[in-house]
Amino acid sequence: MTLATYRERRGQIETYFDRTAADTWARLTSDAPVSGIRATVRAGRDRMRATLLAWLPADMRGLRLLDAGCGTGALAIEAARRGADVVAIDLSPTLVGLARERMPADLGAGGVEFRSGDMLDPLLGAFDHVVCMDSLIHYDSADAVRALGALAQRTRASLLFTFAPSNPLLAAMIGVGRLFPRGDRAPFIAPVAERRLRAQLAAAEPLAGFAPGRAERVASGFYTSHAMELARRETR
Repeated sequence: MTLATYRERRGQIETYFDRTAADTWARLTSDAPVSGIRATVRAGRDRMRATLLAWLPADMRGLRLLDAGCGTGALAIEAARRGADVVAIDLSPTLVGLARERMPADLGAGGVEFRSGDMLDPLLGAFDHVVCMDSLIHYDSADAVRALGALAQRTRASLLFTFAPSNPLLAAMIGVGRLFPRGDRAPFIAPVAERRLRAQLAAAEPLAGFAPGRAERVASGFYTSHAMELARRETR
């Protein structure tokens, strides 16, 4: 991705989650009552989080995990409870602050370090597993693949990520979303054709050491997202 394009989109995302909709997302990621539409989004996100967690080892003691786009920290906390050493990063300082407030006092053998910043920062170090839950859905497929390639250089075992699948239902929902006042809109979601994405992943040199693994789509009302696993190939 070009640096200018990436920074522009990153800035839009940060503004939305840190200022425009911080209270909305704080409520959505809690147990507080929400509207019917937002309830479907909450249910969908819960199912997607459970899917990605199911693809991670049950025992993560001694493993390092990057939760890239951690939001309020639900996935990071569950991974830490399995014993993982988690770095959880998000563009929004507000959401990261809320994640710190919600972190349980006792996580057992694991731990979480919450940070506000860029998930592609190489200073974050290397990881056994990287999870990008709905953090790449605002970028087109070429930019998402470049981001995954950058993360792959620092990933020892697997990359788990989601994308917004291109289909008529999602297109209709995006159209409805544009009817809301500008200040209430989420950053644009970039629908991605799965076949094209798989071809781009296969052609990306930085991802040559990874093979496609499990995949699952979650559709819940106004939430539609597709999870994919890239697992590092075994070397003989």
